[in-house]
Amino acid sequence: MDVPRPSAPPLALCLGGMDPSGGAGLLRDALTLAELGCQPMAVSLAETLQNGVACLRIEGPAMDPVQRVEALALHLMGRWGLKLGLCALGAADFRRLCATLRHLAPPFRIWDPILAPSAGVGLHDGGDLRRMAADLLPMGGWVVSPNRGEAAAFAGLPPEAIRSAPVEALATPWLEAGAAAVWLKGGHAAGDQVQDLWITREGSRPLEPAPRLPGERRGTGCLLSATWLGLRLQGRDELPAAAEAARRLRNRWDLAFTPGGAGRAMFAPLPALQETP
Repeated sequence: MDVPRPSAPPLALCLGGMDPSGGAGLLRDALTLAELGCQPMAVSLAETLQNGVACLRIEGPAMDPVQRVEALALHLMGRWGLKLGLCALGAADFRRLCATLRHLAPPFRIWDPILAPSAGVGLHDGGDLRRMAADLLPMGGWVVSPNRGEAAAFAGLPPEAIRSAPVEALATPWLEAGAAAVWLKGGHAAGDQVQDLWITREGSRPLEPAPRLPGERRGTGCLLSATWLGLRLQGRDELPAAAEAARRLRNRWDLAFTPGGAGRAMFAPLPALQETP
């Protein structure tokens, strides 16, 4: 009797920063996507000197990331998706990358527009994000997932506007730059409740509000956007995938740990938590 072969898992290509500690960046993306039944692949766009305390240095990758993506092109067929995160490429190399991505046309795509790691040195300002958006977003189909600080910087608003700026001021510049949807994360807003918003040209839809959780966790943005991509690859629609990603993050919050007892808490891998998708 022939045993049916299992279907191939969907593939997720992660482009972002290498955090050697695994709290954020490409390692966090790969862990998250594997938990959701996806096959992760990864190409570094930024190398970091980083641990659980802070990021001390960020540099561009030694090997050409565009060539590395092009080498993976033969695998990027069928149901696959792309996550873009921290990027230390110069303007010319980023334009080359965008040209390659336009050719590959990933069916699912999300950009987590990182200004800087959560602690330590920074990398970008709002002008840098606007220049990246000008090359990336016109290809269409991008979901952008900024927090309020990243959205305020992109809009050219002062830092004090992070908590008080109206949603339209934070989201409209992304849509005007070509984003298909803006998933505006609510963690930096004022108040005891956290509420994300899903914003398109048709309007704004709130996700379910939840009580603000105590403390901080490393890699929340990476976890959210990678979870969204994994759920999309498994068949979820856009808005339910965002709501489910936020729910999963909350469910894991209290089970975070500090490797070696040092640094800031990071999320534990799902198998260790015995949580099922």
